[in-house]
This record gives sequence, structure tokens and C-alpha cells, in this order.
Amino acid sequence: MGRIEDGMPYRWGQLYGALVAMRSLAGAGRIVSVPATRVTAAADNPYNVCWGLLRDVGHQLLAARERGGAAADAAAVIMDDIARSIPPRRESKSNVTPQAAVFSQGYEDRFAAYRKAWESLTG
Repeated sequence: MGRIEDGMPYRWGQLYGALVAMRSLAGAGRIVSVPATRVTAAADNPYNVCWGLLRDVGHQLLAARERGGAAADAAAVIMDDIARSIPPRRESKSNVTPQAAVFSQGYEDRFAAYRKAWESLTG
């Protein structure tokens, strides 16, 4: 049996976590997690949810980098995480709901790494 980290639902959760982190860092200057209900809702349609969040990531990166200091450093790492989370091939738009728990685990693991790296920026 393979590791959950190797599967598509987990990768979608990781990407969602990085996108949410960038959005909150740009807006609030802190890395703020979303409620579990929003993570579960995103797992129902991760392709469209992530595509929607990706539309603004460039502006969010600029806003976070302009803050300077730890926020700027975090934004650079998060942007790298976003880029690495997108596979270099066309991704399936299929529903990953049957594996929503794995999606949520990917999201939680991503946020745990951010909390550890930038404790002063997380809430």
C-alpha cells in the first residue's frame, strides 16, 4: 500500500493549504487556517476551488512581500510550495470526496509545517 502523501487528494490538500496561507498572509499579515468545514467543502471540488484561489496568488505574493520581514520570507516559501504542488501535467478535475479525509490531512500537514516555521505569524 502506498503512502497517502503520494496520492492526488493529499496533493490537492497541500495545494489548498498553501493557497489559503498565502491569501491570509497577504490580507492579515498572518498565516490563518480556515475552519474544518471549509476544508471539507474544498475537498468536494478541489480543482475549481484551487483554480479560483490561484487567480489572485500573484497579487497576494506582492502584498505579502511588501510587508517585509518574516512575512516576506514566508511568502517566498509558500509560493515555492504552491509551484511544487502543481504537477507538470494536466490534472484531473475528478471529485476526491471519497478521500476527503486524505485531502484534509494534506491541508493539515501543510499548515503544521507553516506553524512550525513561522510561529510568530500563525494564529
